[in-house]
Amino acid sequence: MSDLNLSHTLTDLWRHIDKPRQAQFIMLSFLMVLGAIAEVISIGAVVPFLGALTAPESVFNHPAAQFLVHGLGLTSPQEILLPFTILFCLAAIVAGLVRFALLWAQTRIAYGVGADLGASIYKRTLYQPYAVHAARNTSDIIAGIATKINFVVGETMLNLATLLSSTLMVIGILLVLVAVNPIVAGGIFTGCGIIYLVVMVMTKKALARHSLLISNETSRIVKVLQEGLGGIRDVLIDGTQSTYTKIFQRSDLPLRFAQGSVQIIKFSPRFGIEAAGISLIGGLSYMMVSGPSGFLGAIPTLGAMALGAQRLLPLAQGIYACWAGLRSSRSICNDVLKLLDQPLPMGLAEEGPERLPFEDNLAFEDLTFRYQQDAPWVLEKGLSFKILKGSRVGLMGATGSGKSTLLDIAMGLLTPTSGRLTVDGVALTGKNCRSWQRHIAHVPQAIFLSDASIAENIAFGIESADIDHDRVREVARKAQIATTIESWKDQYETFVGERGVRLSGGQRQRLGIARALYREADVIVLDEATSALDEDTENNVMKAIEDLAEDITILIVAHRLSTLRKCSQVIELEQGQIKRIGSYADLVGSTVTAGSENLPS
Repeated sequence: MSDLNLSHTLTDLWRHIDKPRQAQFIMLSFLMVLGAIAEVISIGAVVPFLGALTAPESVFNHPAAQFLVHGLGLTSPQEILLPFTILFCLAAIVAGLVRFALLWAQTRIAYGVGADLGASIYKRTLYQPYAVHAARNTSDIIAGIATKINFVVGETMLNLATLLSSTLMVIGILLVLVAVNPIVAGGIFTGCGIIYLVVMVMTKKALARHSLLISNETSRIVKVLQEGLGGIRDVLIDGTQSTYTKIFQRSDLPLRFAQGSVQIIKFSPRFGIEAAGISLIGGLSYMMVSGPSGFLGAIPTLGAMALGAQRLLPLAQGIYACWAGLRSSRSICNDVLKLLDQPLPMGLAEEGPERLPFEDNLAFEDLTFRYQQDAPWVLEKGLSFKILKGSRVGLMGATGSGKSTLLDIAMGLLTPTSGRLTVDGVALTGKNCRSWQRHIAHVPQAIFLSDASIAENIAFGIESADIDHDRVREVARKAQIATTIESWKDQYETFVGERGVRLSGGQRQRLGIARALYREADVIVLDEATSALDEDTENNVMKAIEDLAEDITILIVAHRLSTLRKCSQVIELEQGQIKRIGSYADLVGSTVTAGSENLPS
């Protein structure tokens, strides 16, 4: 990977930084220039200060000092020391303050950009089509937002800002040293430059290799943490703790070694550079003291060179370390850029689309579906049927027959491979899909519950301050769970635990139904939503749903045949095709004892 590719990565990253942040970076560049000027002044002040200490007569009579002599009314060479001491101290203090301001500004800006990029990734990810989410592992997203963004901030943005500011300061310091002694300054610059150039050539491939390893293992660690902790019940029951620990170690250990190797590569050259710098200063001291000016004449020049080297060598090491950090973060930076390049839907800035008119029917017209071009068909041979507004439609069929896929298409989560879905004759597209989804509330078999209160889970996605608590209680009663909730100490403020771990399966599903009712949707999709309920509770819940307004359309995939008894239409699927369409009595009423049999699986 060449430095040209690294520049392309940095250019792409700059493109994702919003305009206000870009303006802050531009302002930061001016502060960098100011920092370089402060370094020049602080080092340049050493020569007259040491001159005032060792040879005050020469400084007092120097033409450049006359403005200070006359301005302060100085009458003797000894009086020159105090103002030069004050100026030297002021220069050092100002340089320190500027360096602190530069550190503060570049750190705040870099971490601010990190927050912006993390929010952008999360936003773009949430707006991706359902098919995209179904095809990838969420560990990649979590690693990108929770870990890799921090790496980009620390190893890319901060390193880039530090590299630029340090480069400006190095240039300023070199200009001062050249003015003091061009031969020695040139020797220091050439010697350090050659050492770092050799080290950069030698470490380039190793940094690229470690960069890729860090990127890959970071994602794997998040994945194994999700799997181990997400399936903790099975891990405890099966006793597979040691297995997951070994899997974690197989990713964590190489990651730690790679990170350690990068740190070694970044900071090891400093020892050679410091030794070379000290040797150069020693040689310079010997030559100047042995010269005609002697020890006293050499002190100002030696002091400036020593102070310049003391500032220059760490800056040179910092520049190299920043370069190494940039190269080691390139793979992770590219991973973050892929997430930042996720497209956002058109019309996102709009306040919220109006509901798509739905007064008559939802029609499936010659519809087929498969997830990828070379994947097997999930729905085939062109499904065609209509669902009238206000009807209760049941879907039945064995596992893998296409029931859930058909529901996902009906909810606008998946796009048909061929054919179309129409709402009152209007074809559903990417542009109006969100308008159609505003009609829909979905109750899946596995209800997602956040680690929040009962009220917040029923009014899912609503800010706490905006929750209508009267409506929460009303829909809880309709979902046959109000009595249970109100028997608890904290009632609707009871926390459910992560993924609703403190609730039973039946309680979780009734909360899911209450959530659907809270949305006041006029299309409710129940995907085996009552499978965890006992028969009496299911009958009560279904009766509450059936008693809703007649213009509410309900689509049901049921675990028990009795759940479909009140359906006005039942569709039986078999291997991705419609096997039969009719009433409950026509399809299953004559073959089972009503309310007692389960659907085939």
